[in-house]
Amino acid sequence: MTNNPNHPLTDQTGPEGLADRVQRMMESERGIGAQVINFGIMEDGHAGLTFGFDVVDPGGASLGSYVLKTAPAGVTRRGNTDVFRQAPLLRALKQAGLPVPEIPWASPDEDQLGTPFLVMERMPGRVFLVWEPHASFSRDGARVRDLWLQAAQLLARVHSVDWQQALPDWEKPRPLNEELDRWKNVLRHAQDPDWLAAGTELGELLASRLPDEAPVGVIHGDFQPGNILYVNGKAGGLIDWELASIGAQGLDVGWILMMSDSEAWHESWQPVAPVSAPDLIGAYREAGGPAYHNLEWYQALAHYRLGSIACLNVKLHRTGKRQDALWERFAPSIPLLFSRGIELAKQADVHNSKGAAE
Repeated sequence: MTNNPNHPLTDQTGPEGLADRVQRMMESERGIGAQVINFGIMEDGHAGLTFGFDVVDPGGASLGSYVLKTAPAGVTRRGNTDVFRQAPLLRALKQAGLPVPEIPWASPDEDQLGTPFLVMERMPGRVFLVWEPHASFSRDGARVRDLWLQAAQLLARVHSVDWQQALPDWEKPRPLNEELDRWKNVLRHAQDPDWLAAGTELGELLASRLPDEAPVGVIHGDFQPGNILYVNGKAGGLIDWELASIGAQGLDVGWILMMSDSEAWHESWQPVAPVSAPDLIGAYREAGGPAYHNLEWYQALAHYRLGSIACLNVKLHRTGKRQDALWERFAPSIPLLFSRGIELAKQADVHNSKGAAE
């Protein structure tokens, strides 16, 4: 948290009165006398629209600890900017037995907080930020490797959910050609002509080598240890579902492979990942994961997605529209993400021409 933990919410200056609105909502939901404390932007990650807070009764006893996600102002509410779409997803996944947060309150309207929102229970644990893990995590190679293997096993559980039964009316599957078009529109924000050229080449390679989309199901969209809460070295809650969708599940596997691939990252921004791609794939498959074909292509897609996202965020940072120094540190990896993606996409062409090998 960014504030003094003993200050009440009313001492905070949340955006456009958000602080006071949360206080009033909790009084309505938890009773007059309920007080919100410890309100502030979450310290892990760079989600400026994610806040944490606690609720206590008049005697100071805890009534709960929560995470609030709000929709960005002035932005069309679609996809990752439509925070409310996560509510039915997370409730269905919770019912299916996955370790995701409870959703006690959510609304697609602006009546209560002035913006659509989602309030989740705060789950215990700490995420493993792969480039800069918190000091509480051991740097012992075997222990860190185990964190990654647990992540792969958890991904298999996500991919085993029967989405047609659990989420029949949530969203329609997104075809891979639409997935590529989505990130092509983001890539156009690249200010560096070399980044734009490399990203465009990668996108064209991917489009010319589209694999079979099966299996189709729930996709987290940013699956990696940085979105898993670990407690005493054990994987617990799975959080940050903004990019979730229904689609080709190879996308998630390719993403975690990219995150652990040292060749994709600048020497100043290397992931702490003492684990091989075969070991991650093996752990995923042994846990029942179904998406293990065409993984060179899906990892290349992950490079295209994140490279495009980074181009946009670097532009927003450098133009002062949404400053976040993390993206300046990230920037030297953008050409490596694209070049490694091009290498993998070309390998995928060779492998796919022979048929998917197990």
